[in-house]
Amino acid sequence: MSSVKYIFVTGGVVSSLGKGLTAAAIGAILESRGLRVSMQKLDPYLNVDPGTMNPSQHGEVYVLNDGSETDLDLGHYERMTSGGLSKINNVTSGQVFEAVLAKERNGEYLGQTVQVIPHVTDEIKDRIATFASKSESDVVIIEIGGTVGDIEGLPFAEAIRQFQIQAGRGNSIVVHLTLVPYLRAAGEIKTKPTQQSVAKLREIGLHPDLIVCRMEVPLDDDSRRKIALFCNVSAACVIEAPDVRNTVYEVPAILHQQGIDTLICDLLALDPPVADIKQWETFVERVTSPRKKVSIAIVGKYTSTKDAYKSIGEALLHAGAAIDCGVDISYVDSETISEESVERILAPYAGILIPGGFGARGIEGKVLSAKYAREHRRPFLGICLGMQIAVIEAARNLAGITSATSQEFSPESGVAVIHLMETQIGLHHKGGTMRLGAYPLAIANESQMASLYSELYASERHRHRYEVNNSFREQLESVGLFFSGTSPDMTLVEALELPGHPFYIATQYHPEFQSKPLAPHPLFRGFLAAALLT
Repeated sequence: MSSVKYIFVTGGVVSSLGKGLTAAAIGAILESRGLRVSMQKLDPYLNVDPGTMNPSQHGEVYVLNDGSETDLDLGHYERMTSGGLSKINNVTSGQVFEAVLAKERNGEYLGQTVQVIPHVTDEIKDRIATFASKSESDVVIIEIGGTVGDIEGLPFAEAIRQFQIQAGRGNSIVVHLTLVPYLRAAGEIKTKPTQQSVAKLREIGLHPDLIVCRMEVPLDDDSRRKIALFCNVSAACVIEAPDVRNTVYEVPAILHQQGIDTLICDLLALDPPVADIKQWETFVERVTSPRKKVSIAIVGKYTSTKDAYKSIGEALLHAGAAIDCGVDISYVDSETISEESVERILAPYAGILIPGGFGARGIEGKVLSAKYAREHRRPFLGICLGMQIAVIEAARNLAGITSATSQEFSPESGVAVIHLMETQIGLHHKGGTMRLGAYPLAIANESQMASLYSELYASERHRHRYEVNNSFREQLESVGLFFSGTSPDMTLVEALELPGHPFYIATQYHPEFQSKPLAPHPLFRGFLAAALLT
């Protein structure tokens, strides 16, 4: 176990401080020093995975190539580091307890009384060790979800305490992310929340080696010394993580400038080459100083939280940087769109994007948005449900199938131009049963898709239960839709486009999950390039 070094990232005071982003940024910096890095997320909630959780509460469900439905932080990991992720990169309490109970039912504990310690904590440690052994990495970064002191997080904290002992001195460290609030009325930075957070961490047997302070204003020397004194670390190990003005991709450079990678390497007895973060600095410069600007409307139903469409926002940012274009994103609630309001709401935007989603709420507003984009020649990108919406709109308004709908929205009425996949019929369990993960894509020659991809075959990630009803393909093609992407055997529609339109492409898959800062997805790049010409 000692050949691998471990970094445990914890958080305190409040949630949503950015542990996943901080962990990913540390991974990016260490990779820039030539180290092999792997990342794992431990989440204390009892759901087996986020697949059945409401995006308005939890944010998007991020899908991996192997079909795992994971926490959105794994999106940060994939975008900022080079390693490929799989189901072992995301561990939840639900998975842990499910495994422990299955072992108990199978008699694997030989009649022992099954308890949190040692059985649950052993299961957690085994999953960390198994992940580390399979990763073949120099450094494994493990983020623990939630905030220190949460009841549901205590088994993970105890497991880490035990794991650090087993790993041996000098082979693991704890990076603790905490809030340092600024009280504007008093004009003061307050360190007490951080002190209390670290005290709670130490109560359960963990000691922070580095403290990363989330804050609105710069940390003054007195506050830094106070945190160091009361939290039992040196002042150099108190790191600032200020709110970034433009993009989260500023974080690796901010942390590197404070020497966090050198501190980590010293603590873990690593001696890699110096960091080269020029690629991050160049990317940030493109984002912060674009020569052009474009406005994009994301018409969805989970607009109360931007994290519901996190990867889409990031993919637009990546594509914008590639073509020297800033992207102003507006999240438009599809329930506000009606026949009377659609033009007023959407006219200001150079491009319209309809993302994935589930259920009938807000659907008619999305159909009107697709119609507006088609009729007004406004660049349009539909993703997953967005493609199904484009099919419904074309069926109604081009093919004359006025009652066209999806079986998902109207199972007993209407004409289902979108219907349940054959492989989904009869399934009752909701979790992990959709068409998930990477599937091959065949792209039609001489299509706009082919020119954007520059190849006729690709692999794209999916998350859906419904598909285009093949009974209507010929009728829809006769009124102008071009099904330019299919499964290799041509039985499943994977993408469509509208010939003659500046840009009207929709995909059943989720291209946003494969976009990276330095390798933007071609569909997003093409979409923004077309929007610039609007």
